[in-house]
Amino acid sequence: MHTTEVMVGLMAAVVLLGVLAQWIRISYPILLVVGGLLLSFQPWAPKYDLPPEVVLFAILPPLLYAAAFNTHWPAFRQQIRSITLLAVGLVIFTMVLVAVVCHEWFGMPWPLGFLLGAIVSPPDAVAATSVTQRMRVPKIVVTILEGESLVNDATALVAYRVALAAVGSGTFMWLETSLDFVKVVVLGVGVGLAGAMIVEQIHRLLNRTKLGDAKIVITLTLLTPYFVYLPAEQLHVSGVLAVVSAGIYMGSRCDRLFTHDLYNEARAVWEMVEFVLNGLVFILIGLQLSSILDDLNRQTHDLGKLMCWAAILCGVVILSRIVWVIPGAYLPRWLDRKFGKKDVVYPPLASVLVVGWTGMRGVVSLAAAMAIPKTIGGDHQEFPERAVLLFLTYAVIFVTLVGQGLTLPLVIKWLKVDKSAESEAAETPAIS
Repeated sequence: MHTTEVMVGLMAAVVLLGVLAQWIRISYPILLVVGGLLLSFQPWAPKYDLPPEVVLFAILPPLLYAAAFNTHWPAFRQQIRSITLLAVGLVIFTMVLVAVVCHEWFGMPWPLGFLLGAIVSPPDAVAATSVTQRMRVPKIVVTILEGESLVNDATALVAYRVALAAVGSGTFMWLETSLDFVKVVVLGVGVGLAGAMIVEQIHRLLNRTKLGDAKIVITLTLLTPYFVYLPAEQLHVSGVLAVVSAGIYMGSRCDRLFTHDLYNEARAVWEMVEFVLNGLVFILIGLQLSSILDDLNRQTHDLGKLMCWAAILCGVVILSRIVWVIPGAYLPRWLDRKFGKKDVVYPPLASVLVVGWTGMRGVVSLAAAMAIPKTIGGDHQEFPERAVLLFLTYAVIFVTLVGQGLTLPLVIKWLKVDKSAESEAAETPAIS
């Protein structure tokens, strides 16, 4: 089948599965992944390997930009410590735990363990928020989850680059890594803000000259994430943070740049774009399993042993978040009290546990795994255990997305977080 025919067929499947998800009232990313998985084993289904550059350069920027644009900056700023602890601290914590397990239990070299840890450490933004949007949860929970998802991809992708380089060289360069991380973060934010300021002036020029009708302005908003992401990547800094900073900057100024009618029209277009892109990504995630299993079979791996590894790895990924979130919610606030802040209020344990159970992995993890090169080094040796890394990544995505995604509404109801959301106080303490 031609690629165009495959895309049209997949979009039709996205629509049908989206309707079914609405009917049975479950999160549509879950149903799309399961549907893609079942579809991948049909003899008539197309074999389509998801190119990582399509995800990282075509799909990820607009999704991140839309989420950042709709972020309420004052709420984000108020919870910056909580978001940083999750988006940076938890990502590194998960990566280290995964590396230790891979090295000590699976016998992998340290660089491969850290590479896998970097791949599976960032939770997926769409998966968590698509579930919480259907449930009544405190706004603070949504703010922290959305804020975490905006930043954690950058942390994970920087760690991914370092680990990938270490696989080739066989050593970690810790000082260079630390300096590179600072450079990638600072310059990434700088590129995003600079690009956003340029786009802002273009919007103001179009408004003054009356040359920009709704179609032109909306098209410009669709181009904005690429306008900042691509230069940042060319400069080898964080394109993710460039898009996030640009989205937050433009979102905080949208009432000065767009009329009410234009904003509503643009929002309708963006919601359609988000649905289509997310739908295609999640159904393509499901379609990848048959290709991954074919790669494993060609290399005669023991599937039973790999499934045991996958179960252990999923447990480590899920538990690491819970282990991190609970002390992260209370220890900083205990220290605040210890050093004189008497008005500090501890967050409710139920909300903390909900945040701990929203660690669904998704598109960034799969794209990073698929981007692992097939060969390495100047002599083009085969990349070690690439098929195994892909299989383990897919297992973590599937178990966390489907397992945690389906049970999250039950956890919210069991902990009665949905009822406490209605009586939420204006000043709610941070959760992590």
